[in-house]
Amino acid sequence: MDDPARRSFGALAHRNFRLFFLGQGVSLIGTWMQNIAQGWLVLELTNSPFYVGLVSALGSLGVLLLTLYAGVLVDRTNKHRLVILTQSLSMLPAFALALLVWSGTVAVWHVAALAAFLGVVNAFDIPARQAFIVDLVGKEDLMNAIALNSSAFNAARVIGPAMAGVLIGALGVGACFFVNGVSYLAVIAGLLAMRLPPYTRGPRTGSVWAGLSEAVAFIRGDRRVSALVLLMALFSVFGFPYFVIMPVFARDVLHRGAAGYGLMMTAVGIGALSGALAVAALDRRIRKGPTLIAAGGSFGLLLVAFGLSKVYLVSVALLALTGATMIVNNALTNATIQAIVPDALRGRVMGFYSFVFVGLAPFGSLQMGALAERIGPSAAVALGGAATALAVGAAVWRVPALRRTA
Repeated sequence: MDDPARRSFGALAHRNFRLFFLGQGVSLIGTWMQNIAQGWLVLELTNSPFYVGLVSALGSLGVLLLTLYAGVLVDRTNKHRLVILTQSLSMLPAFALALLVWSGTVAVWHVAALAAFLGVVNAFDIPARQAFIVDLVGKEDLMNAIALNSSAFNAARVIGPAMAGVLIGALGVGACFFVNGVSYLAVIAGLLAMRLPPYTRGPRTGSVWAGLSEAVAFIRGDRRVSALVLLMALFSVFGFPYFVIMPVFARDVLHRGAAGYGLMMTAVGIGALSGALAVAALDRRIRKGPTLIAAGGSFGLLLVAFGLSKVYLVSVALLALTGATMIVNNALTNATIQAIVPDALRGRVMGFYSFVFVGLAPFGSLQMGALAERIGPSAAVALGGAATALAVGAAVWRVPALRRTA
C-alpha cells in the first residue's frame, strides 16, 4: 500500500538528506538569532535606519559580486567538500562578534566588515547548497526536499527570533552571536557523516566566461525561467527588504522593544513554516505556475497592508500571512527552475538564481533604508509591496506559459 506520509515527505527517506536537514535545522536557528541580534546591535550603535540597511547590504555584497563565478565553480568541483568549507568559514564572524561585544570594543565598522566577509562566503555557499540537494535525493524527491529545506529554514525563523528576544533581554546580543557560532557544528557534523559515492571530476571545457554564457543562453531560451529569474530580482529589490527595517518598524512605528521585534519576526516564521509544510505535504498535487503566481501577488498586497497598519496585533497577523505567501512563492520558483534546468548547468543557473535572490539584496536594503529615512518606514514598505504585486501581474500578462506550468 502506498504510504501517504512517504508521498508527502519522501525526501526524508534518504539518509544523507536527513543528516543535512537536521544539521541545517539546528544551524539555522543560530543564524536567525544572529540576524535579529545584528539588526538590533546596529540600531543601538547608530540610531539610524540607513546604517541598519547599509550593514544588511554589505552582508549581500559578496553574493552580488561573486556568485556568478561561484556557480561555474560549483559545476566544476566537489559540492560536498565545498559546502563543508563554506559552513566552517561561516562560524568565524559569529564568534568574532561575540568576542567584540563581550569585550566592550564593538563598533559599527566591525559589524559591517564581518557582515561583508560572511557575504563573500555565502556567494559560494548558497549556489553550492542549492545544487547539492539533488545529489542527496535525486530529481523525483527534489521539490519535496526544497520544501522541507524551506520548512527547516522557517521553523528556525520561528524559534530563532523568539530565543534572540529572550537572550538579548537577559544576556545581551553577544550571547546570540556565540550560540550561532556553536550551532554551525551541527551542520558540519551532518555533512561529515554523509555517505556519498566517490566524486568524479567532469571535463573542464571552456573558460569561466564561456560557462556563464552557456547558462545565460539557457535562461534566455526558456521564457518561464527568464520570467521567474526577473521576478525574483524584483522581489529582492522591492519586496524582501522589508525585513531590513523591522527593528525600525518595531521601535518607531509600533513602539515595541527587542521582545516585540522578536515576536514580529517569529510571526513571519510561523507563516512561512506553514506555507513550506503545505508545499511539502501536497508536493506533486500542486500546480506550480498558478500557485506561485497567486502567492507572489498576495505577498505584495499583504505587504502594502502591513506597511499601512499601526496596530501591533494586526501587524503581527499580517506578517504571518506575508511569511506564508512569500515562502510558497520562493519554494515553487526554486523547484520550477530546478525541474527545468539540465544537471550540467545546475550550478551555474542556481548561481544566477542566488545572484538575483540574494546578490541584489544590497540594492534593496539600501533603497529601503534610504527611503524609510526620507518618507518613513510605513510608506517605504507599502510602496515596495505595491511594486512587487504589479511585477507579478506584468509577468502573468507577458508570459502566459507560467499559468500552465504544472
